Amino acid sequence: MNVNAPRHRRHARAWIVVLISALLPLAAAPSALGRPKLVLQITVDQLRGDMPGRFRERFGPGGFRYLMDRGVHWINAHYEHSATYTGTGHATLFTGAHPAQHGIIGNDWYSMKLRQRINCGEDPDHRILGEPTRAHKGTSPRNLLCSTVGDELIIATGGKGRVFSVSIKDRGAILPAGRLGKAFWYSDKTGRFVTSTYYYEQYPEWAAQWNAARPADQYRNTQWTLLKPRANYLFGRQDDRPFERAYKDLGRTFPHPLGDDPDKFYASLRFTPMGDVLTLAFVKALIEHENVGAGETADFLAVSFSATDAIGHAFGPNSLEAEDNLLRLDRTLDDLLAYVDERVGLDDTLIVLSSDHGVDAAPEHMGYMHAAAQGTAGRLDPKRLIEIADAAARKHFGIDRDLVLAYRSAGLYLDTRAIRDLELDPARVEQVVASALNEVPGVAYTATRTDLMRGRAQDQSIMRMIQRSFHPQRSGHVMVIQRPSWYMHPKTVYSSMHGSPWSYDTYVPIILVGAGIEPRVVHRRVGPQDVAPTIAMILNVQPPSGTAGRPLAEAFGVHHSD
Repeated sequence: MNVNAPRHRRHARAWIVVLISALLPLAAAPSALGRPKLVLQITVDQLRGDMPGRFRERFGPGGFRYLMDRGVHWINAHYEHSATYTGTGHATLFTGAHPAQHGIIGNDWYSMKLRQRINCGEDPDHRILGEPTRAHKGTSPRNLLCSTVGDELIIATGGKGRVFSVSIKDRGAILPAGRLGKAFWYSDKTGRFVTSTYYYEQYPEWAAQWNAARPADQYRNTQWTLLKPRANYLFGRQDDRPFERAYKDLGRTFPHPLGDDPDKFYASLRFTPMGDVLTLAFVKALIEHENVGAGETADFLAVSFSATDAIGHAFGPNSLEAEDNLLRLDRTLDDLLAYVDERVGLDDTLIVLSSDHGVDAAPEHMGYMHAAAQGTAGRLDPKRLIEIADAAARKHFGIDRDLVLAYRSAGLYLDTRAIRDLELDPARVEQVVASALNEVPGVAYTATRTDLMRGRAQDQSIMRMIQRSFHPQRSGHVMVIQRPSWYMHPKTVYSSMHGSPWSYDTYVPIILVGAGIEPRVVHRRVGPQDVAPTIAMILNVQPPSGTAGRPLAEAFGVHHSD
C-alpha cells in the first residue's frame, strides 16, 4: 500500500477489503448447503420468542427440541413494524418486506373509497368453492403488493417448483401462498378445508375425499383435557382467572367441552389444540397426494398453526390452556417432521420456523398476581377513542357533525368529504384529533397522516416502526399507539391481544434447519424480514420484489460477533 496516498483513499481501500472479506463467504455459501427437495416453512401464530426456549425441557425430542438442537436459532428476532397482526406478520415473513411495501397493514383496514372494512385476503372477484362466501372473508392474495419467495421459486423454475399453503386461518394460508401458489384453509362453518376459485376450478379429488370424510366430526361431544397431571404445569393453579373468556361455550376451566351445536362446534375447534391436529391431517393428505418434495425441483410447503393464537386470545398466554396447547403442539410438530422424514427425508428438507407476532398477558394479569400492581395497565376501547376525537373536533372547529368514520389497524379514518365540505384544513383536523387522543390515559403516541407522508414523524424508534407500517392508500389519518401492556382492539371479547410496537408483540423465534446448516444459537438482533431473502439465497432464486431484509449470515456458516 502507498503510505503516502491521501487518507480518504487509504480508508476507502480498507473498507473495500473489509467489504469483500465479509461478502465472499456469503456469496459462496449456497453451494456449501444441500439443495433441498422441500422447503417447509412453519409459522406458529402468536409464538413469542421466549416460549420455545422456556419450555425446552418440557418438550419431547422430536418437535421444538429437534429444531432447536439441529438448526440455527436466532433468539433475538423482532419485527421492525408497529402493526403486529397475523396478516401483517405472515406477509412480512414470506415477502421480506415491511407493511409499507407489501401493503398488508393489518388483518383488515378501512376503504375510504368503498366506505367499508376490507379483509386483507378479501377479493370480490373470487369465491370459496363449495360453500357460501361470507362477507369480508379471504379468497385471494389480491391485496398483497409484493411477490413472495414461493412466487420467485415458481418463476425461476418455470413452474416446476410448486407452492402449497395450509392454515386454519384464511390469511394464514393465502398470504404465504403468494400469487402463484395454492392455498387451503379451514371453514369454521363446515369443518372442511376450503379453497377458492382463485386457485382451482374444482377441488382436487383427494381434497374432496378428505372433506367428505368429515374428520372434524370425530371431536363432537368430546372434551379438551390436560395432557399431563395438573401438578406438572407451571400454571396449574391458574385455571379460572376472572379475565379469561368462555369463548364458544368452551368454559374457563378444564375439561373444556366440545359440544354438538352446529353454530358453534366447528368454530370452537379453532380454540383448542385439535385445530392444529386437523391442520396436520390435511397437510399429510396434501403431501401424499400431491407428491410434495418428490420432484427434481424443490417444492415449498407453508404450514401455519393457529391454535396458539386463538387460545392466547381467549385465555391469555400465561394460562393453563396456553401451556397445555404448547405441549400438545410440540407433539404435533413431532408428527409433522416424522411424516416429512418418511415421505421426503429431513436431510432433503429446509425447515424454517417462526411466528407472525408475539403477545402480552391480559392487562389485568399483573394485578391478579399482586393486588398492589392493579392499574398499571388497562383497556382502550376504540369506540371511546372515536368519541373523544369527534368531541374534540366539534369543539375546536365549532361544527355539529362527526368527522371520524372508523377505527382499524391502530388508525382513525377521517371523513375527508365532510372535511372538504366544511372547508377545514385536513392537516389541522388531524392535529386536533391527535392532540386530544394524546391526553387519553393509556395512549403513548399518535402520528398523523400528514406528518408520516411528509417524513416529519419524530425521529425515534417507535415512530420509525409506525412509518414502516404506514401505507398511503390503506392506513388511517391518525395512528394511535397504546402504552406498554395496554389492550387496544375492537374485539373486547378477548382476554389478551397483540398489535403494538412493544417488545412482547415484536418478539418471535427464527429457526432454520437443513443439510449443511451448522447448529448454533445466535444472540444478535435480526428480523423476520430477513427470512425470505435467506430462503431465496439457499434456493438460488431472486429475492421477493419488495424485500427489505438481508440474508441471515449464520445460515451460511458466516459468524457475526454477537
